[in-house]
Amino acid sequence: MTEFLRMSGIYWGTTCLDIMGHLDKLDKRSIIEFIKQCQCQKSGGISACDGHDPHLLYTLSAIQILCTYDSLNEIDVKAVGKYVAALQQPDGSFFGDKWGEVDTRFSFCAVAILALTQQMDLIDVDKAVEFVLSCANPDGGFGSKPHAESHAGLIYCCVGFLSITHNLHRLEVEKLAWWLCERQLKAGGLNGRPEKLPDVCYSWWVLSSLTILGRAHWISAEKLNEFIISCQDTDTGGFSDRPGNMPDIFHTLFGVGALSLLGHPNLKRINPTFCMPTEIVDKIFQVQILDS
Repeated sequence: MTEFLRMSGIYWGTTCLDIMGHLDKLDKRSIIEFIKQCQCQKSGGISACDGHDPHLLYTLSAIQILCTYDSLNEIDVKAVGKYVAALQQPDGSFFGDKWGEVDTRFSFCAVAILALTQQMDLIDVDKAVEFVLSCANPDGGFGSKPHAESHAGLIYCCVGFLSITHNLHRLEVEKLAWWLCERQLKAGGLNGRPEKLPDVCYSWWVLSSLTILGRAHWISAEKLNEFIISCQDTDTGGFSDRPGNMPDIFHTLFGVGALSLLGHPNLKRINPTFCMPTEIVDKIFQVQILDS
């Protein structure tokens, strides 16, 4: 029942442990072998688990894991690039997989994969940018497609996308940042949409977006820090969506990731666009600059 989460789960776990300086607690070789088994020989895409269909979401997770281990050479990276490029549509959007769902999450996944593997020239970046910009709403936020409701998770994807493609200047930054700031509630936590409860994962989606926009100081870091810490389970150490609930690896990564953005002294700095340790991202792009 949980096979569809396996690749994502490995990404959440490896990244969280790396931020905390404990990546050595996992078996690197077995993780790499698992990813190799999940690459589709026909399409080049990567699935959540062996035997499942490949998808952009899991392909990005796999690429992020391999970047963490400096092991991109273990898979057919060129095939991954071709898989991503084949999913771009005439309007610039991306299907998530062969079944044809369009979502701005997939636009982010596509450019993140291609940026990390140095293959951005495989897609029509200008059309991809125009599609994402067409998903902006009058409130300053972004939805999954044109005219869809603004949502903090999708805003992260669109802001991250525009950051990777060097188009942040095309945003209405003040309006968008204000919408994001309004996600902070009295308890200090952040929600994803108006009138919703706070949730630890939005500590990442909202704070990372504000960080990219240079407006992280517009919310109370102290109150947000208190909310995130209140969601840690004292028995297991994991984080839940809100105080008193069951912890899980998903909320643990995004809680720890947000604490890193807030400057927690015991954590590595995290890149707000790629949700990976800054040292890894900096190394990747420094190598790309040297290669070019």
